[in-house]
Amino acid sequence: LTANPMKIALFGTSADPPTIAHQQIITWLASQFDLVAVWAADNPYKEHGASLEQRSQMLELLIAEIEPPVNRHAQVYRSLSSRRTFESLITAQKIWSDSEFILTVGADLITQLPQWYRASELLDRVKLLIVPRTGNKIEPTDLQRLRDLGAQIAIAPLSTPAISSTAIRNSHSIQGIAPSVATYIQNHNLYSINNVLK
Repeated sequence: LTANPMKIALFGTSADPPTIAHQQIITWLASQFDLVAVWAADNPYKEHGASLEQRSQMLELLIAEIEPPVNRHAQVYRSLSSRRTFESLITAQKIWSDSEFILTVGADLITQLPQWYRASELLDRVKLLIVPRTGNKIEPTDLQRLRDLGAQIAIAPLSTPAISSTAIRNSHSIQGIAPSVATYIQNHNLYSINNVLK
């Protein structure tokens, strides 16, 4: 008899910068799955304000701040960083063979996902977990398009704060950023954020 395979949530994110919404998602994933593999990703559809290494470091700070600690279940794996999620998955399958992978994406990526590199192969090898985002309606037609590509879809019962990394970059404000990440941003002069921490 084979043991139950490990269930691993894959959560790649631009994290430019990571916010308390990312923190909530990681906290919830850590309560649901055996392992949460987090990485900073270079999204080919976006310009990035911080380097991949800086974004990886901010994600590590964000996870370290979660109480009670989740770092036994959730960690940043730099080896998974890739412009293509399919390549991240192949790496994950080499590290954790015979595991079940749950690809976690924000609702804002649903319409973009069918254009991803080797999308149908990717969706064939993972279960898809969609995290709702304020302002991004999940349309049945978009879900059907993913199912037509082979996706098995679940929607996370989560309601994350209406905070986006883009809004933070545009407003140059540290609102919605964890304290250790805000300190890192200021120490590295990222995103033209010069607010004095309260």
